[in-house]
Amino acid sequence: MVEFQDVSVTYGNGVDALNNVSLKIKDGEFAFVVGPSGAGKSTLIKLILKEVSPTSGRVLVNGFSINKLKRRDIPKLRRTIGVVFQDFRLIPSMTVYDNVAFVLRVIDAPKKYIRSRVPYVISLVGLKDKVKCYPKELAGGEQQRVALARALVNDPALIIADEPTGNIDPELSFQIVQLLKDINSCGTTVLMVTHEQELVEHFGGRTIAIRDGQIAFDQVLPGADVEGRI
Repeated sequence: MVEFQDVSVTYGNGVDALNNVSLKIKDGEFAFVVGPSGAGKSTLIKLILKEVSPTSGRVLVNGFSINKLKRRDIPKLRRTIGVVFQDFRLIPSMTVYDNVAFVLRVIDAPKKYIRSRVPYVISLVGLKDKVKCYPKELAGGEQQRVALARALVNDPALIIADEPTGNIDPELSFQIVQLLKDINSCGTTVLMVTHEQELVEHFGGRTIAIRDGQIAFDQVLPGADVEGRI
């Protein structure tokens, strides 16, 4: 669960990034976060990841109190969260398999677990035939699927998808969001930041709009009738 209680963030340069934001995202929810550049979307994500701290108010994420979280415990928080970025952030010298396995190796997961978990997750995102490929050999949509597999491999409670469709073709964008929806249907909470209104209108669901550091809109939109899964 993610909960913001009257949260404000003022940066050192005097910029008020968030103003008295209250928000609750329950376990298993899928929510879009939309808003123009500079609205406060990035600060919202940084708070969840404990990259910044609230100036006032309280933030709770997956059982952790961000306000009270000590530096040494930040990795514990982040292990409960998978993040998918717009620019993929794959390691070019590693294969698809090793890019995904890297997450588990960093936390010293057992080798036997890595050998079973990594192929499973790669297959889940539809890339079982690409395990030995390097990022440069993949199309943009495939690279984003690798990034999604990497976010999934540690079985996080929450996935944050930060503009995950920003660098791929529009048709592939729908496939990535549908894949996120499928993952969500298995119980993983998904928070997707996007500026692509067409995707939001197509898929519908809870939509949180941020403007000028405040929640301007928080409702469930109907969306189009989406059939089939990837």
